[in-house]
Amino acid sequence: MSGAANVQWFPGHMAKTRRIMQSNLKLVDAVVEITDARIPYSSRNPEMDRLVGAKPRLLLLNKADSADETITSQWVDYYKRKGIIAVPTDCRSGKNISRFKTALKELMAEQVAVWEQKGMHGRPIRMMIVGIPNVGKSSFINRLAGSKRAKVEDRPGVTRGKQWVTLDDSTELLDMPGVLWPKFEDKTVGERLAFTGAVKDDILDSEYLACRLLELLCADYPGALTERYGISLDELPENDEMSGCAAGFELLERIGRKRGFLVSGGEINTERAAAAVLDEFRGGKLGRISLERPK
Repeated sequence: MSGAANVQWFPGHMAKTRRIMQSNLKLVDAVVEITDARIPYSSRNPEMDRLVGAKPRLLLLNKADSADETITSQWVDYYKRKGIIAVPTDCRSGKNISRFKTALKELMAEQVAVWEQKGMHGRPIRMMIVGIPNVGKSSFINRLAGSKRAKVEDRPGVTRGKQWVTLDDSTELLDMPGVLWPKFEDKTVGERLAFTGAVKDDILDSEYLACRLLELLCADYPGALTERYGISLDELPENDEMSGCAAGFELLERIGRKRGFLVSGGEINTERAAAAVLDEFRGGKLGRISLERPK
């Protein structure tokens, strides 16, 4: 099992998307930034502030039904103190989607008043939808539009080009492909993006990734592990300097043994166990889990 190097993933289409975003900002009145409620910090592109500039912005904490509700509330308060409207949403269930329009009216109230004073009654609000891959942008737009306007697939990089979506007479959205950033300075940011599937699975070793995730869950959500896998969390080894996640690997082996993931000779198929852990976390089968808290 190999360790983790810093994640470096900046394909050419992402550099192109950044240029497209910069050139199209003049066409929109506001920007809607969608993040993953489980990792609100890591799933925000740090370049977005520079790219968006002074445009009004609305922040959505999507996949909120998979995140710890108490911690999500803390994030909403955190952004409120920074003067940013943040709305928890879940595009799969449709929860809080209606709050988006209310938040949009609050965000754009002054600008709409200016338009009406100039006689521009009924002018639609044009918004750009941005976010890193796999945070649910297309699913969110389809929920708003009430039909399958944007292609949805649970893997990064599906939305390839910009596309306009008309919601109603008052709102138009410009959907942009998911944009990551050139370099993850913090290794843990890269890991958390990999946990949620925001970067391709071949970027990091799946067994190492599952071990790191299991370590975090053992520390913050031990009940989720025992309930889902029926394993004991007692007498775990301390991490050594080489692997960095000895405790996580022990948990991975226990899960593999419990699930019967064995190969010839009775050895545990840790690769198969790792795939199961990552898939079940991403699918919300371990319960409502947040991997980041506001500082």
